[in-house]
Amino acid sequence: MATRHIPHDRLRRVVGDIFRAGGCEAAEARDIADHLVDANLAGHDSHGAIRVAKYVDWQRQGMVLPNRPLETLRDDGMLLMFDGGFGYGQSVGRAAMRAAIERVARTGVVVMALRNVGHLGRIGAWAEMASEAGFLSLHFVNTSGFGRLVAPHGGSDRRLSANPIAAGVPMPGAPPMILDMSTCVIAEGKIQVARNKGAALPEGAVVDGAGQPTRDAEAFYATPPGAILPIAAHKGSGLSILCEVLAGALTGGGSTHPDNPSADRLVNNMLTILIDADSLSGRAAFAADVERLKDWVKASPPLAPGGEVLVPGEPERRTRQAREADGIPLDPATLEQIAAAARMVGLDPVIVDSLAR
Repeated sequence: MATRHIPHDRLRRVVGDIFRAGGCEAAEARDIADHLVDANLAGHDSHGAIRVAKYVDWQRQGMVLPNRPLETLRDDGMLLMFDGGFGYGQSVGRAAMRAAIERVARTGVVVMALRNVGHLGRIGAWAEMASEAGFLSLHFVNTSGFGRLVAPHGGSDRRLSANPIAAGVPMPGAPPMILDMSTCVIAEGKIQVARNKGAALPEGAVVDGAGQPTRDAEAFYATPPGAILPIAAHKGSGLSILCEVLAGALTGGGSTHPDNPSADRLVNNMLTILIDADSLSGRAAFAADVERLKDWVKASPPLAPGGEVLVPGEPERRTRQAREADGIPLDPATLEQIAAAARMVGLDPVIVDSLAR
């Protein structure tokens, strides 16, 4: 069976049906489905529908819990601290971001700590949420559970998690600039995508269990397992450790150390900083200078004939436009995994066949 191009509205419906059948309330199921499908639309397939079966399995094992309320641990002006109770990151994360956005509108700056939450998905989505509200944001994320995937620079086995960093810059009258990056060469979800497609991994992204370079996705999951390498050698490794400190130790959620109390489950923690430009340089001056900067950067003569300089967020917007028109490409293995998730929650897996109709 060949790769199918699935209309995003149909994919949202099926994914939402699966999580509702699995015990999530309607609003939470919608949050999860919207977040995953939006990741596919943005071209981040590693954080899209390929995650459905894994999420359902984690819930069945009790590692992520449906319908968890956000617990406020600290509410002190510019400081907010929340515990997610191991709930779904898509719904708990949205609740935490809403609270932080509401607060920064009054205080100008907010530091928000969120700990003990399930997989937070594509972190750029939280930067987009802040930008849509008109605020700058910076996000540091780590995993304090079994998400150890990355070797530190100079090492050969798994010691760190993928540890993403995201940032959002609102652009009045124009789409925001959204930086969304992992501190490692490749996200583990992209290794899953390559494995499902039978494709080779990029050069210099992964080492096998013996510490040798490999392009084989299966080698990453072998025994002993392989490890992902950090971006930019020691620089990426340093940024990854910073995420452990800010998102893990500072929030109280903990780092990837195996003695962490939550080491046996998948747990994300996030430190978010929100800033209203009006409280510093002023929104008008800020917007004008960022616009000038963007134009200056994009005017650089391309290295390659017909090339183009892009700013953060442009590739995702172009991919979204194309996929909204042409559908989201899903390979047969991913479609079968979605069908397996449907079976796990008692739904007829034939619902997956309806996606391409």
